[in-house]
Amino acid sequence: MSVPVITRLGRMVRWEPGTRERLQAAAMDLYTSRGYERTTAADIAQAVGLTERTFFRHFADKREVLFGGQELLEKALLDGVAAAAPDASPFETVRSALTALAPHFSDERRPFSRQRQAIVEENPALRERELLKAAGLATSMTAALRARGVPEVTARLAAQSGVTVFGVAFGVWVAEGEERLFQDIQREVWNELVALAADEA
Repeated sequence: MSVPVITRLGRMVRWEPGTRERLQAAAMDLYTSRGYERTTAADIAQAVGLTERTFFRHFADKREVLFGGQELLEKALLDGVAAAAPDASPFETVRSALTALAPHFSDERRPFSRQRQAIVEENPALRERELLKAAGLATSMTAALRARGVPEVTARLAAQSGVTVFGVAFGVWVAEGEERLFQDIQREVWNELVALAADEA
């Protein structure tokens, strides 16, 4: 489900409240109907009656329409690490981080996330960017665990495990027909990981 976009024919609007959101909605519709590669920043701006220059005030490039907001996810993860008890195990700390991340994926956001995921999956360069994004989250969480005194290898394993749980849960959450809350899916995936580790111990 895409957000309706009203085009202002014959008028170029330089700045309005909600401009970023309107540009994002227009970009998503164009990426879906025309294809990511065949859509330019100028096309996106024109769709909502804005200048290309205005587009670049909000997004570094057309790719960032899909990947903006990483700093919010990173902050949520690090806040979750900080919220863990001082004596929490590495796994308990990572679980605290994932719990803090879950509210960013509300049911209201799911239609956008489904549309975005479909666009990313159709483009190899975007899939690579998605992997880099996940790697960045793992690196940040590893550093936060190391700051709590967790040994390097343990910190990396715990952080990578957490990011993997998040990625698997996200994939399930955006699947067509899925209606469960993100936090419930993520909790289920986490429990599967814990059970798998226990079976191999």
